[in-house]
Amino acid sequence: MVKASKSDDILQDNRVSNDTINQEEADHFGALAAQWWDAGGSSAMLHDLNPVRLSYIRRALDEHYGLDYRSRKALFGKSILDVGCGAGLLCEPLARLGGDVTGVDAAPENIEIAQSHAYAMELNIDYRAGELTQQNLGKFDIVTSMEVIEHVNDPMDFIVTLKQHLHDDGILLLSTPNRTTQSKLLLVEAAERLGKIPRGTHNHDKFITPKELTAMLSDAGLSVIDMSGIAFSLLDGLHLNDDMQLNYILSAQKI
Repeated sequence: MVKASKSDDILQDNRVSNDTINQEEADHFGALAAQWWDAGGSSAMLHDLNPVRLSYIRRALDEHYGLDYRSRKALFGKSILDVGCGAGLLCEPLARLGGDVTGVDAAPENIEIAQSHAYAMELNIDYRAGELTQQNLGKFDIVTSMEVIEHVNDPMDFIVTLKQHLHDDGILLLSTPNRTTQSKLLLVEAAERLGKIPRGTHNHDKFITPKELTAMLSDAGLSVIDMSGIAFSLLDGLHLNDDMQLNYILSAQKI
């Protein structure tokens, strides 16, 4: 663990870029905007993954804030920022749980679909298109970013930017693929070739290991509370597991 002042040094040195967006990545996902809500289309794996992530997120939030796991509006009064929200697959269930949700995505096409779908579902979600640092948003109780950090220009800058939007007693939730042989075979090769993920979505070299991400979070002044693997088996499909070879999800807080 680093000294708490290290993150202050990062901010004072103006290390955080105003442009964490990788435009090529944003264009790739923007071109797929119309398919986000098609559970059988090119975003099929995201629809399979979403309940798994939500299960972890709900457990982490219940423990962090002492929420009632039985409550259908457990997040009432909590402000939530979802960065790289796509068309709102995570924003919508968080809003249904009572959260005051803001979603930001680099692709305007995704935000347009997200707004339309939320309106049809009668959900009030504040969607923003573009660079997070240019949205003039304040701090949030909960910041989430699922399968995004492997697509940005500089993961460290991105983490510091996420921290800037987190209340001192808030919680950060991240998920990302691990850089392993298994993830290359299953995510980059098999899933993309089988149409579960759009071709060209992943660059295996940009995947981040749990050890690397833990170190970056620590350097930014954040400590990992909990980490779980997201594994795959023919019997159980995608599920939470101790095995982090494929994908993993974590919760963190300010030091």
